Amino acid sequence: MFEAEAICSPSLLQLPIPTRKFISSEPRIGFLTRISTPNVLLSQTHHQSCSLFSIQKDSRAQTRTSFPLNASSSSVESADYIEEPATNVRFQTSLSLPGCSSSLALLGTGYREKVFAIIGVKVYAAGLYVNQSILNNLNAWKGRSAAEIQKDPSLFSSLFQSPSEKSLQIILVRDVDGKTFWDALNDAISPRIKSPTPVDESALSTFRSTFEGQPLKKGTFIFLTWLQASKMVVSISSNGLPSSVDATIESENVSLALFDVFFGDTPVSPTLKASVATGLESVLK
Repeated sequence: MFEAEAICSPSLLQLPIPTRKFISSEPRIGFLTRISTPNVLLSQTHHQSCSLFSIQKDSRAQTRTSFPLNASSSSVESADYIEEPATNVRFQTSLSLPGCSSSLALLGTGYREKVFAIIGVKVYAAGLYVNQSILNNLNAWKGRSAAEIQKDPSLFSSLFQSPSEKSLQIILVRDVDGKTFWDALNDAISPRIKSPTPVDESALSTFRSTFEGQPLKKGTFIFLTWLQASKMVVSISSNGLPSSVDATIESENVSLALFDVFFGDTPVSPTLKASVATGLESVLK
């Protein structure tokens, strides 16, 4: 059964870290047929799956925290955290991932929420981690405001094209069927690839087989990590940080399409993109 999830919102640099529990309990809510309004993730049935990554506006105020790009941590138990207030999901301020050459620092968080009838239901939380060396490619945007950064597609293009590693962490807030998750993700990726090549088709097939048949429980970590523009890896873990790579995706078109889903002109989580823009404003001063 596929139920709602969430994505978080931003933070600045080196503020006190909240200490609330990982995820607050929420009543389980059955899905109706109509979907509207803010960020949301996957839905329960096959014909609803497109709503997981469908685009919706988010008018609620953002709570901002700071992202200490110089923080270091070794494990979930001892690490510092940033908590996304809308979902109470906590993200480590820095972490090491399989396939990455060095630790990555949290730059921003966001959430997705679905509205069924008049009830808003959180679906997943997400955070973007980057290698600090990525900032060397963004000197042209020093001194820009978060609003200017968020509206400038060339900055996010530079972020994607940078050879420095970056990773999107998704934390599920509901149990989700792997096929439903993939169907929703594919519905967002495929329209962004106008003429898929055999390489693209192979990459999408690998992507699909990674999720199909997998029960994705509440609290599962999914890491979508860009090692370079044409290569990304997927890691899934239901028990803390992953220790291995589950799939390697080698297609620049697919990698770019996925990045555009979250950081393009019409992001599926406006809160995440806004948060990342705030984080960039802080570190590019």
